[in-house]
Amino acid sequence: MSTLADLAPPGGWRAADERLMPLPREQQGAGLRLFLWLAGKWARRRTGSDRVPLVFLLMMRNKRLFRAWLRFASRFMPYGTIGRRNAELVILRVGWNCRCRYEWGQHVRIGRRVGLSVADIVRVTRGPEAEGWQETQALLLRAADELHADRVISEATWQALGEHYSPAQLIEITLLAGHYEMLAGLLNSAGLPLEPETEAELATLRIEGS
Repeated sequence: MSTLADLAPPGGWRAADERLMPLPREQQGAGLRLFLWLAGKWARRRTGSDRVPLVFLLMMRNKRLFRAWLRFASRFMPYGTIGRRNAELVILRVGWNCRCRYEWGQHVRIGRRVGLSVADIVRVTRGPEAEGWQETQALLLRAADELHADRVISEATWQALGEHYSPAQLIEITLLAGHYEMLAGLLNSAGLPLEPETEAELATLRIEGS
């Protein structure tokens, strides 16, 4: 029986070749170490682990952008308005489309914490046409696919989303997918490897019927 660790998108995952590594401890300073302690408490609530995600330490290499990015990103996750499970479905689809194993693996873990099942996660890999989605979920995945492929949400998808979401939420949905496309580009370019404990968790999540 296969596990989530065995899944890979067409073309495979981008190489985690560690071209730019997270900021090492000796370069962090007292202020950053205090922040990391607080971030560890936040991470435990979100992921069940008190280890600070490596993406934080990578972003800390640009301290001028890091704090602004963290505040901006938090408006989507965990403080978005379209529902945590739906937001995680979008992020997982973006990670899959971008072949970004770090983004994918991190949000498998986070998605599981907010109620996604292994079957839900496997269905993300099959796209918006897979059986079992609610209408809004299929539309959200389709919007993510269209932005990835064409850099625009089609008229049909936009109008259909507008039957369920407010204009403010349409902006949020578009920027949610766009933000995680941007982040995947950084993670893939830096070659950031997924944390070993997250890799190990993926290997325990069995795909039924495989």
